Amino acid sequence: MEKEQARLRIAELSEKLERWNYEYYVLNASSVSDAEFDRHMNELIMLEEEHPDLRLKNSPSQRVGGQVASEFKKIPHKRMMLSLANAFNEDDMRDFDRKLRELLHKDVIDYMGEVKIDGLGMSLVYDRGELQYCVTRGDGNVGEDVTQNVVTIRSIPLHVSEKRPFEVRGEVFMPKASLDQLNKEREEKGEPLLANARNAAAGSIRQLDSRIAASRKLDAYWYYLVNALEVDQHVHSDSLDYLDKLGFKTNPERRRLHGIEEVLAYIEEYTEKRPTLGYDIDGLVFKVDDIDDYDAIGYTAKTPKWAIAYKFPPMEVSTKLIDIFLTVGRTGRITPNAVLEPVRVQGSLVQRATLNNEDFIKDKGLMIGDTVILRKAADVIPEVVRPLPNMRDGTERPFIMSENCPECGKPLTKVQGLHYCLNADCPSRKIEGMIHFASRDAMDIDGMGDKVVEEFFGEGFMTSIPEIYTLYNHAQEIKNLDGWSDKSIDSLLNAIENSKGRSLEKLLFGLGIKEIGSKTAKNLAKRFRHLDAFFNLTEEDLLKVEDIGPVAAKSIVEWFANPEHSQMIETLRFMNVNFDYLGNDAADASNYFYGKTIVLTGGLEKYSRQEMTEILENIGAKVSGSVSKKTDVVIAGSDAGSKLTKAQALGIEIMNEQEALSLLEKNNG
Repeated sequence: MEKEQARLRIAELSEKLERWNYEYYVLNASSVSDAEFDRHMNELIMLEEEHPDLRLKNSPSQRVGGQVASEFKKIPHKRMMLSLANAFNEDDMRDFDRKLRELLHKDVIDYMGEVKIDGLGMSLVYDRGELQYCVTRGDGNVGEDVTQNVVTIRSIPLHVSEKRPFEVRGEVFMPKASLDQLNKEREEKGEPLLANARNAAAGSIRQLDSRIAASRKLDAYWYYLVNALEVDQHVHSDSLDYLDKLGFKTNPERRRLHGIEEVLAYIEEYTEKRPTLGYDIDGLVFKVDDIDDYDAIGYTAKTPKWAIAYKFPPMEVSTKLIDIFLTVGRTGRITPNAVLEPVRVQGSLVQRATLNNEDFIKDKGLMIGDTVILRKAADVIPEVVRPLPNMRDGTERPFIMSENCPECGKPLTKVQGLHYCLNADCPSRKIEGMIHFASRDAMDIDGMGDKVVEEFFGEGFMTSIPEIYTLYNHAQEIKNLDGWSDKSIDSLLNAIENSKGRSLEKLLFGLGIKEIGSKTAKNLAKRFRHLDAFFNLTEEDLLKVEDIGPVAAKSIVEWFANPEHSQMIETLRFMNVNFDYLGNDAADASNYFYGKTIVLTGGLEKYSRQEMTEILENIGAKVSGSVSKKTDVVIAGSDAGSKLTKAQALGIEIMNEQEALSLLEKNNG
């Protein structure tokens, strides 16, 4: 085929394929068979391979994936991608409406009600009728360019009739049916199942190989035309209709609502309708419909005042409490756990839940065999709320707390309502201790997770913390185990060797001393500098350290007085494990964050929460886990929640990650 003929044919095929994509994925109605579509797509791919210079910038062939990136580049948002303030009940919604009516001097305000999809926030930028790039929300200021993966979502238009530049924002998500199918395939391959649709969508979009994203059958709804006024749209509901005409997929569950009473009715309707939708939603969004009012209403540092997200109360489901079993933690604490009849709660399959302790079970009146109400505390942790006694049939039986450890059989000791196994040689305590030692916040041994520790303990390769550092003696034996290769063994052994150089606070936390968390370990390491110092400390010495109380002081002194622990320390010394504090104490009093109490909330982009905490603490800031009147600054990342809301209510300074990093760089520069 001559080049000009090829160019014309490529253009013809591209137009047809885009039209058929729109019919099938947006209108749910196709005018051609799958075979006909595939035939045209294969012809297009063949022509593009023969004439790569004729491939269109946004060719439909990109829908099938095939690009492999080394990383995702950062792209600044032209306009900040804001979060939404939250409402949790009718009073919050009425208060939101009242403030708006008073500000705008209106008796009634028209809103647009929309479902809040539990997915991944995304922005599409168009110019001259063509998609330019797709970028994640990131920290609101800067996101990641994930164009190669997002264009595999076939409902997204690559070309539009609007030639002026515009930006549209929405949510990429995995439908429930796609998640079920994907998990079925993973189960057949023996791969771990994906917990919920939101994580599955986020993980799919961040795959470096776009073929993986293409195989995940993602979808997207678009809910906000960012520069609506610049394309002559003055009403939000009209702008969504305009997006429909341009070929975007907008959510049909949206509704224009006249006044707060219709808003409350919409909330009641979708609280009931939520489980029947084909995708997960975690709330509803209400926006003032008149875009011309937005500037008058205004913005906070992170949220528009003309919109609010109504958050659903935790979804409760019923299931069977099949059994209760005990587990042993690294400190010897015994925890009862519920075995539940598998049930899906807010997008993930739940089969286990912690029951905390014996008194928790008694106070709730739980019996094995009960039908129980289950929910996710804070939308994350499975929690047994209560039994349903009226559904008992006489086969239920009470839970009787064991007097002996379920692992080693030694008698349990009850202290302040909690049961402990005090046997230092208990297998479960040893396993949990090694898991903790290797964890990210401790010695950070990459590749040594729960299952690896359990497997190596069972094989007798390591039965104590020091034996982690003699694992190289078992390299050949490990190679004979399923799933291990020379490369994976070398990688693990290198990670173990690298961990020897961690700073003292990591080692202190990793040793698993009762009452010593990662933050306290950091304070201790900065104060006493070397592990040997702890053998001579008194409780009085320790009480002078920030956040150390009498219970923690007593625990530390007793731990270092134990001869078995002294022997373990000497063995670690022989293995060349670092005992020194390696942190930077050169805190600059001129630094913006010096001496201030900082709270981190939401997802951070450049650094993990732990890394940012270390950076701030090293320059003299105090990082707290909760917002109070004593908080000086809240650094809010993506999807910031209740901490951000509380900070706004208290009038605390709020900044995003990029603003915080700019201040750090300015003060350190």
